[in-house]
Amino acid sequence: MNESPDELNDEAIKLSRRGLHTEAIACFKRAIVLDGENPIVWFNLGLTFRDAGMLKQAAMALEKAKSFSESKKDDDITEALAVTYLESQKFELALEVCTDGLDENPMNPQFWNTLGAVYFNQGKFHEAQEAFESAVTIEPYYYEALYNLRDTYKELKNKAGYSDCERRLKELKKHRSGDKWT
Repeated sequence: MNESPDELNDEAIKLSRRGLHTEAIACFKRAIVLDGENPIVWFNLGLTFRDAGMLKQAAMALEKAKSFSESKKDDDITEALAVTYLESQKFELALEVCTDGLDENPMNPQFWNTLGAVYFNQGKFHEAQEAFESAVTIEPYYYEALYNLRDTYKELKNKAGYSDCERRLKELKKHRSGDKWT
């Protein structure tokens, strides 16, 4: 049987979705042996490492994905790397990656939300507020950013902002069915 990186990548994604991270990682590594410069395989390996709680390996794989990507400005890779650094509590690296992402794409609400999460975790609530507000200005129905903004308003004792976010979150919940909008 001839294996291709694409087939191995697809199989590894299926394994990862089933929670079989060890098997998925092995499959991704086999794909990398066949095509060591495939940014998609490196990206998916990074996500799987992150899902498995292997944050150092996740960051290394995502850095490889970024280095091999034809577009060094790949938002998905940049966002995944920023989140990985955030989860690793490497706040300065997460800030750097978010800032780089925003320099390239200031209209990406995920970058703003992740930037806000970094600031929030650092206790910089005013900076977090500005970032989360930017995210929901760009994407008014961005549930996670609204949720984070609500919590930030709570920290800042902004009762009006908190109440507004709470109302908007309840409205969004009414219109959500699982992950699909009705």
